[in-house]
Amino acid sequence: MGQSGQRRVAPERIAACLFDLDGVLTSTAVQHMAAWKETFDAFLREREGEDFSPFTEDDYLEHVDGRPRADGVRQFLASRGISLPDGQHDDPPAAETVHGLGNRKNRTLQTIIRERGVTPYPGSVRYLEAARDAGLAIGVVTSSENGASVLDAAGLSSFVRARVDGLVIAEQNLRGKPEPDSFLAGARALGVAPAEAAVFEDALAGVQAGRAGGFGWVVGVDRTHQAEELRAHGADVVVQDLADLLVADR
Repeated sequence: MGQSGQRRVAPERIAACLFDLDGVLTSTAVQHMAAWKETFDAFLREREGEDFSPFTEDDYLEHVDGRPRADGVRQFLASRGISLPDGQHDDPPAAETVHGLGNRKNRTLQTIIRERGVTPYPGSVRYLEAARDAGLAIGVVTSSENGASVLDAAGLSSFVRARVDGLVIAEQNLRGKPEPDSFLAGARALGVAPAEAAVFEDALAGVQAGRAGGFGWVVGVDRTHQAEELRAHGADVVVQDLADLLVADR
């Protein structure tokens, strides 16, 4: 396993690759950040007035990135000493509930994606091609409920044999990252043991989930200058781009 021509794709023990989507395969992490900022800033402004403290990239990385939508809302609001009722999963975006605020963010995200499109990272496409050519099974594990539409928009669906997204997480009542449940579900869907699968993540919560699940190789993708934090949360190796993993055999 793990060979493609003269390039080493992954350690020999690895038979499958489980990729996070936003920030690993596609640049939509930036769009998620923008949607969260617009949503939370409007909420805080209405609640606290113009002197509110805006949502920041650090807030995104610490409280929201990689987590299921509702968990991200709860985590961030708790950091500001704010508590809202959970409400229902299908609450309207105007509802003052955890799910309502999350659905407000999702509506904003869909608008941003329609306006800007979805672009896969070229290095990630190269790595997907090499992994597929090496015979590795490919799955996507994302907390986003927009997983299918983002993969389609980015032209990546043909690579993916199994997808565990926010909809599947809710349907199967899986715990979100940093718990390993969604990655374990991805490994089961591909028919491999965790020790035979690699996890590729840009979020601290996702790397932590890969380590907690006992996966054979945990790769941190450093898009936001947090290499040391990714290593501290359990990454075996940290790269700035997945193409950096394609090295010639010697």
